[in-house]
Amino acid sequence: MSPALREALAPARHGCGGLKVRVNGEACLLRCSGALWVTGERTLIASDLHLEKGSAFAARGQMLPPYDSPATLAKLEAEIEALDPARVVLLGDSFHDSKAVDRLYAEDRARLDRLATGRDWVWLEGNHDLKALAGALDVLTGRIVTTLQFGRLTLIHEPQPGDRPGEVAGHLHPAARVSAYGRGVRRPCFVTDGRRLLMPAFGAFTGGLDVRDPAVAGLFETPPMAAALGRDKVHALAWEALR
Repeated sequence: MSPALREALAPARHGCGGLKVRVNGEACLLRCSGALWVTGERTLIASDLHLEKGSAFAARGQMLPPYDSPATLAKLEAEIEALDPARVVLLGDSFHDSKAVDRLYAEDRARLDRLATGRDWVWLEGNHDLKALAGALDVLTGRIVTTLQFGRLTLIHEPQPGDRPGEVAGHLHPAARVSAYGRGVRRPCFVTDGRRLLMPAFGAFTGGLDVRDPAVAGLFETPPMAAALGRDKVHALAWEALR
């Protein structure tokens, strides 16, 4: 077992309840919110916010409560207040569809602008928000990229096949299922083997894909660790413990 893999599979607990790991040698903190904190770069990363998913479903006749965007932004705001990042990267699918920016309430747009003030705010393109981001900077602050590299990490929305040391990706919304107290529990999770990292979805209305699905499991040559989000802790789960 490589040193990177051994460290990732035996992570250290941080005072906030998150897990300290190394991804391709870069010190990272897996936060209880589902965000990633890259310590040395003072960079906060959150993936798959899917803002305005509720209003998108409502437009098609499936009535969901229209509270997903404020709830997601409140969670992001709490992370920014706790960490004061120099850079925030939203790792793709920040908006659910091409009209999501137009449907944002004015107060939610203003909230995003306040959060972006004084820091490098990066919108990374995802498959859902390619068209949404095309005109987003007319009303939102930040810059748009397709990939971003810093330190030993390469940020991209959709994970790429093959050996990709340092890749941090979203898109798949990984979730882990374990047995506890006689019942099954399913939680969003990070997935890492110490070389690459797959992010959980950050948004309030996002579903999840089981980590044992080939689309997730096939990204890793050796069994990875799933780091499941709990109420106040991130729980390191061995691959063999997953249902």
